[in-house]
Amino acid sequence: MPRNSYLVALFTFVIAALTTATWWTLGRDTTREVDAATGNVTGPYEAPQVIACVVVLVALVVVGALVLPAWLAVLAVSLPFTAAWTLHASSTDDSGLWAVGAILVLVGTLVGGVVVTAITRRLVRNRS
Repeated sequence: MPRNSYLVALFTFVIAALTTATWWTLGRDTTREVDAATGNVTGPYEAPQVIACVVVLVALVVVGALVLPAWLAVLAVSLPFTAAWTLHASSTDDSGLWAVGAILVLVGTLVGGVVVTAITRRLVRNRS
């Protein structure tokens, strides 16, 4: 873990920037699919996109947990991802339900980040 506060700030910024880029990559897909037979609307995200997004976020938390304090690693992923999701959702949703979604995204990324950080730290500790 870097002791220099400049390195901590740099690592935090890089992880936050990559997290935001992850959302913007996923969030650019706004195409909804309409089933011609039933009229059901799905999308805009396909399962591989969501899986890739989760894999990248987990990787960023793992790297963050190795070089930053655990709480900072979790926040460096959760806050920018939630902010990017919220900006996009609030601009495309007229119902106001984006606010509920934003809370769910924040809680989900925080809890997921804490779990990934705990597992990462335990694995590193067991290897030492």
